[in-house]
Amino acid sequence: MTGTPAPVIAVDELIERIKTGPAGRSVAAFFDFDGTLIQGYSAGALYAHRARNLELGPDELIRTLRAAIGGPLTEEAFKDLVTQGIRGWVGRQDDDLMELGEQLFAQQIAGALFHGAWRLVRAHQNRGHTVVIATSATRMQAQPIARELGVEHVLCTELQTEHGVLTGGVVGRPPWGEGKLAAVKEFARRRRIPLKNSHAYANGAEDVPLLEGVGFPHPVNPEPLLARRAEERGWQLLRFSGKRSRLHPVALARTSALFGSFAAAVGVGALAGALTVDRRHGVDAATRLFGRVGGQLSNVRVTVLDEHHSTRRPAVFLINHQSTLIDALVTSRVVQRGFSVMAKAEVKQIPVLGQLLTLADVAFVDRANTSQAISAMQPVVEKLRAGISIVLAPEGTRSLSPRVGAFKKGGFHLARDAGVPIVPIVIRNAGEIMWRNAKVVQEGTIEVVVHEPVPTTDWTRDDLNEWVSRTRQLYVDTLDDWPGIDAAKRWSDAIAQGSGAVQR
Repeated sequence: MTGTPAPVIAVDELIERIKTGPAGRSVAAFFDFDGTLIQGYSAGALYAHRARNLELGPDELIRTLRAAIGGPLTEEAFKDLVTQGIRGWVGRQDDDLMELGEQLFAQQIAGALFHGAWRLVRAHQNRGHTVVIATSATRMQAQPIARELGVEHVLCTELQTEHGVLTGGVVGRPPWGEGKLAAVKEFARRRRIPLKNSHAYANGAEDVPLLEGVGFPHPVNPEPLLARRAEERGWQLLRFSGKRSRLHPVALARTSALFGSFAAAVGVGALAGALTVDRRHGVDAATRLFGRVGGQLSNVRVTVLDEHHSTRRPAVFLINHQSTLIDALVTSRVVQRGFSVMAKAEVKQIPVLGQLLTLADVAFVDRANTSQAISAMQPVVEKLRAGISIVLAPEGTRSLSPRVGAFKKGGFHLARDAGVPIVPIVIRNAGEIMWRNAKVVQEGTIEVVVHEPVPTTDWTRDDLNEWVSRTRQLYVDTLDDWPGIDAAKRWSDAIAQGSGAVQR
């Protein structure tokens, strides 16, 4: 023991080293899954599901708990634990388990993703590195996050099947301890990747062999034994911020404060609208108040770069969408006034909610009537022409991770038809503060960049398609290299070259 704590490296510093280091697929980055890419263990969601469905026997539960508290398992003991655990799956279709894995990921596991880990995966991908998830978890646990992160290669515990039906066995050697290092070595050998040029990220003591086997080991939020090994070897530690339990009293109080401030803002707006006999004045009063006090009361800070771009009105404001309430807070803080949002027409018929949204001047759209999509959007176009801006998410739904999804064209058509500019608003950390399925709000800072408006009046159909792709890339580039200074310059150059000077 050296007696000196292992040094800690910041995620931003490591990303800069990756950016300036070697590029190409001959450099690999191996990421452990549980405790490294996500906080906690994906098996917890699986065990909870099995317990709810009375599939988890007391003997298996006791064995699992003993393994969890009994220190690092040997490779043989881990294989035995897995074999015991999958006995109840004998005879089940492999496709059914993969579908279950996707459901558990979307419902729970995606919310545990460390955004620092996501940023590192993106940094390696942007350098053209071979990115691999190397985990002792099964494919049903690991494949969904690989798909979400765009990771092609997964080394995991493979379950034995015959004609797509599980037999209760494990294929080959499970990637645990020395077994994981063996799987990584074989993968690297087949692809002629020198491990001395490669990175590995892991949090548990069982992954010491893996970390010792690569040129750039990165212990992540290390367990005590791994922390001691890192101290002995002088490895630099990575610390990803965690998330408190959903029932933590402080988080519950913070959530109540945010919802309470929203309700109070709505009340103040309704009163202001009634006193002035001006519904729009009331809506603007509510959004400005919520944007100012909501974050302060809930200890959610919002920092905005290039906020002056948000003053162009009317406009179609685009946001990347991860969290309904947090995105509403950001929109109220940045856009502040003179805007509306879109909602499905059937929501208008819901008692109380429909009336509240009508009072809030929401634009209702009949999305089910795809055969008359143009006429269905006409009320929104009229709002824009009347001077009311529209805020919408071009992805169409809240994302599971910071990954930017495919952009729909609706908002771009609206802007062109109304003759108003598009203003891209890129939001970072919304999912960290309140993931889409979360019930509570976490403390933290939401970072926002408002990019230069792009005029749409001269767009042809081909122009529109090009700008949909170009705008999405702006979001990707900004999130990959925050705050997107180079991306903003490319965006500004494209506006000047493609559509003339921006209207002021």
